[in-house]
Amino acid sequence: MTKRRNCPLCKKPVAQEFQSFCSRGCRDKDLLKWFGEDYSVPGEPAMIPDPEADGLD
Repeated sequence: MTKRRNCPLCKKPVAQEFQSFCSRGCRDKDLLKWFGEDYSVPGEPAMIPDPEADGLD
């Protein structure tokens, strides 16, 4: 017996065509959340190089 999965955004049944989502709209909304930094992966803050310290004036 396979477990029926639901879309993580709207909870409708998943469409095979859109993998983990029910529709293209939900898939795109999820991607926009990653781009907009609504989601994040925990970790150390990124180091931003200081151009003055590198002598690139």
